[in-house]
Amino acid sequence: MNTSLSIRSAGPEDIPMIGYLAQQIWPVAYKDILSADQMNYMLTLFYSPESLMSQMLEQRHRFLVVEEGEEPLGFASWSETGENGQFKLHKIYILPNQQGKGIGKLLIDCVSQAIRPLGATALRLNVNRNNKARQFY
Repeated sequence: MNTSLSIRSAGPEDIPMIGYLAQQIWPVAYKDILSADQMNYMLTLFYSPESLMSQMLEQRHRFLVVEEGEEPLGFASWSETGENGQFKLHKIYILPNQQGKGIGKLLIDCVSQAIRPLGATALRLNVNRNNKARQFY
């Protein structure tokens, strides 16, 4: 794995970049699962600036960005569920040309390290049964 990778917390100032990454990743990740109309609807629902701001500030999702130098390669988000020791991985996306290089595992490891001191006993996620990344999880 490339040693020039870094992972950092993301905040409201990173919303345009996260939205841009989603626009690059989703059409490749979901092209065989979602229609163009569904894709546009969901991208707006989850990645509009207003939605990302709500996720960060109101829903208390914590976002991480992985970068090579100053180039963003992907992101993840997670939060507490309100159930004792239970956390949820909401998002984990890596640019298509960067997949298969261990970056997703690096992000999951970083989330795991962040939630352990908070008393985590489980990290849950939902995955579409037709998602080709399902085996990764």
